[in-house]
Amino acid sequence: MSQTIKNCFSRLLPSMLAAALCLLPLAGCGGGPEPRDTVRVGVALYTQDDTFIASVVQNMERTAQETETDAGIKFNLSVVDGRNNQTTQLEQVDRFLARGYDVLCVNIVDRTAAAVVVDKAQEAGVPLIFFNRQPVDEDIRRSEQVYYIGVDAQGNGTLQGRLVLDAWEQDPSAVDRNGDGVLQYAMLEGEPGHQDALLRTEYSVKALTDAGVEVEKLASATANWNRGQASSRVALWLEEFGDQIEVIFSNNDDMALGAIDAFKAAGAGQLPLVVGVDATAPALESIAAGELYGTVLNDADGMAQAMVDLSLALWSGEDPADAVSLEDGHYVWLPYRQVTQENLSDFLET
Repeated sequence: MSQTIKNCFSRLLPSMLAAALCLLPLAGCGGGPEPRDTVRVGVALYTQDDTFIASVVQNMERTAQETETDAGIKFNLSVVDGRNNQTTQLEQVDRFLARGYDVLCVNIVDRTAAAVVVDKAQEAGVPLIFFNRQPVDEDIRRSEQVYYIGVDAQGNGTLQGRLVLDAWEQDPSAVDRNGDGVLQYAMLEGEPGHQDALLRTEYSVKALTDAGVEVEKLASATANWNRGQASSRVALWLEEFGDQIEVIFSNNDDMALGAIDAFKAAGAGQLPLVVGVDATAPALESIAAGELYGTVLNDADGMAQAMVDLSLALWSGEDPADAVSLEDGHYVWLPYRQVTQENLSDFLET
């Protein structure tokens, strides 16, 4: 090679190297993938119409923003609404995976479809966090990178029953309107086959029977966690049973508020004892107004914090057990508390 050609090659070499670097995946030339200081989390909801789920999302967005500031990273949170349709949600999961999201958080529409979601995430090598709507344990354990964040539905069902038990023991005559020594109740259930609905329904009543209280179920109906549906159901019960209903158990606060709506619309005088689960903002307002007797905290803030913390640990390759309180390698169980007028101020301040 002549000296002239060598000199020319030497002058061109820096430009050739720079051009080559622009082709590398992590380079900033030409608009490549997002830099690795960005964690991308896809959140698939069963529906955004659920008051509690909407609260979880609001808390998660706030927590993600705080994490960006504290950790010096970009937290890209993308939320989609499954509109209570499992096919729609599976398509949304597919899009998250195709776009290379780092972590999926799924509020499953149909818990029997959880295995399909797990297999999709596992094939793509993406960690998966289910929340609030609990799949069966067998599906959770299909992959080491599958987790569940929620409350123990049996436990908060029991606490809901104890709300009524406490009222019964403190002043039986205030609950037992007809004085027959039997607690006549009606039950608003979340949805058929839903784990939380089944356990809350069973254990709320069991808390009373285990304490020796005689109960009589006047009516029960599914209202799909929905305030309007619950109001319609209770309106029919009022036509049939009138003031025979002494207690209304509701698997969540929205349905409990729907029951109160029906009584108020019918011009009924004294409300029965109505109890819910979630401690949503509208429920707390109803307790303050003396309408909803009580509820059980389903910690939307804690759930959001746990999802952000766990997502960040999974993205960064850290041990998830260092980020959240992990049980059996897969579960994050959130605490729950009763809420009545007696301790309402604690929750309003929060």
